[in-house]
Amino acid sequence: MTVLDDVERFVSRLSPEPVCDDCITQKLGLSVRQHANHKTRELAGSNGFERRKDPCSLCGVTKLVIRRH
Repeated sequence: MTVLDDVERFVSRLSPEPVCDDCITQKLGLSVRQHANHKTRELAGSNGFERRKDPCSLCGVTKLVIRRH
């Protein structure tokens, strides 16, 4: 399973709630935040994934998040 697969499954599981890259990094145990950032940018705009500024459903901070509708 790839990092992209892990991120896609995690975001889909939380759907429709948004989640930020920092929380994705922490929850999936990724070594660097840039892995999550790269993969969420890759997913955005495809298969119902949307990336925008909103409060994260896990940490509550308003920043760029991703969600799946």
